Amino acid sequence: MSTAPTHDPTLPLQVEPGSFRDRNGRVFYHQGSVYRGLSEEAYRNWQALYQSRFFSEAVQAGQLVPTEVVDKQAFSPETDQWAAVLKHETIPFVSYPYEWCFGMLKDAALLQLELMTKALDEGLILKDSTAFNIQWRGPRPVFIDIPSFEVLKPNEPWVGYRQFCQLFLYPLMLQAYKGVPFQSWLRGNIDGIEPTEMARLMSLKDALKPGVLSHVILHSKLQNQHANTGNDIKSSIQSAGFNQELIRANVNKLRTVVSGLELRQAQSEWAEYTRQHSYTDSDMDAKEAFVRQAANRQNWNLVWDIGANTGKFSRIAAENAAYVVAMDLDYLAVEHMYQSLKRENQTRILPLVMNMAQPSPNLGWQGKERKSLTERQTPDLTLCLALIHHMVISANIHVSEFVQWLADLKTALVIEFVTKADPMVQKLLLNKTDHYEDYEVDYFENCLSRHFNVIQREPLQSGTRILYYAEPIQ
Repeated sequence: MSTAPTHDPTLPLQVEPGSFRDRNGRVFYHQGSVYRGLSEEAYRNWQALYQSRFFSEAVQAGQLVPTEVVDKQAFSPETDQWAAVLKHETIPFVSYPYEWCFGMLKDAALLQLELMTKALDEGLILKDSTAFNIQWRGPRPVFIDIPSFEVLKPNEPWVGYRQFCQLFLYPLMLQAYKGVPFQSWLRGNIDGIEPTEMARLMSLKDALKPGVLSHVILHSKLQNQHANTGNDIKSSIQSAGFNQELIRANVNKLRTVVSGLELRQAQSEWAEYTRQHSYTDSDMDAKEAFVRQAANRQNWNLVWDIGANTGKFSRIAAENAAYVVAMDLDYLAVEHMYQSLKRENQTRILPLVMNMAQPSPNLGWQGKERKSLTERQTPDLTLCLALIHHMVISANIHVSEFVQWLADLKTALVIEFVTKADPMVQKLLLNKTDHYEDYEVDYFENCLSRHFNVIQREPLQSGTRILYYAEPIQ
């Protein structure tokens, strides 16, 4: 086991804003690494997990984040209150369930259920089942909340069942059965969709669909009954002789339901954009060459591709970057990207559903439980291709404000300006009064030059699109 780097006792530990602190300990950062202080009980559960065959196999398979005990004395006296300190492998970029596409949430749910089954085999259980315990290495889900595993006590029920339904099963059902994207629901309530709320969304016809009767309707009725009587549900289950096999049976039923859930909609306008765009072949070739040249200027640590569509240019950026976060508001375009990245085994690109006109804000208690997009980790290169016209004309954001937002990232920039003469812009202006006087090349370039040094400018042959590579003014 390696030890943690020595901490200067005159400096406070950098504690994660809004990290959840309970009887099990607390997460903190130090010198770019992630640590977790454990209580006595949490440490005993850690020892049971670490000694299991399941733990080493799951880490080797990439399902659990690599974790080890480190010397707590290497830190400041603040760590003395904990029985032990764990060090976790750092995840390249933190994301949240309301930023995932359908396939990502489904695969995360299946990983959660698989880990539950393997843990049960060795007398362990996941005490909670929040989707926030999953992170990603590209398109591969990895479970990060190691202290969620604990020794299974006799007659103990799976207390995480309701949480699994609220944050995994119900959002997936909402999109699979009703055709309603779940992202805004999970962003609106980070605790997920309540059983009673989900039951109200289901019709009588929906009750015949897999999982709805048992996991939604009956779940909601039982919740209402116990709420009205004030009975202790957990104690009632324990006294009834709940056992491991009942938990396993429930997990297996959930796996069957989740595995069968599929998207209702197969395509969208922007998911098909790569085949239906207005570029000529020569323009597309020139654009690819421009992006590749910019990406090859140096080795980038983190690249953002905003408005990534299905990730064509994210893949080019990944040729010379440690990690790429590819974001688009079209969940079906992101779904296509995610599924193709899985097939390609491309682990350096993370696809996310993100509306750049209203990116993820700070959420939770005091706005500190879940960080905003820009507070997590900013890029050193940003691709902003064929996006600015959507920001200005569709989202009514002023050109100067959008360029200022990009400048605040302190990022190198590849940006494409699409003029009003372009068919795609004409489509956006259809049935609208053109009040977008700021959306002109000269004004855009003036805004850009206030914050960036424009290193390269290349108009495409069509005459309606211009590419820029720019670096922030120091």
